[in-house]
Amino acid sequence: MNQPEIGKLIHELRLVTGLTQEQFASNLGVTYSTVNRWENGRAQPSPMAMKLVEQKLEEIGEQGKGLLEKYLTN
Repeated sequence: MNQPEIGKLIHELRLVTGLTQEQFASNLGVTYSTVNRWENGRAQPSPMAMKLVEQKLEEIGEQGKGLLEKYLTN
């Protein structure tokens, strides 16, 4: 998955879960500015952060699977 797609995936995941960037960052143990950079394509999550994002996708079930399919197939 390329960097812009990761940012879009994270943004949609955050919207689906109803979290602000600050709340999402807190859940992952990163800063607000880190989430902001991911969503804007200026940075990519570390492998550890990506695992946490994947866990969040699993937690939301079918919606998470749908997001993965949407961004992995593009």
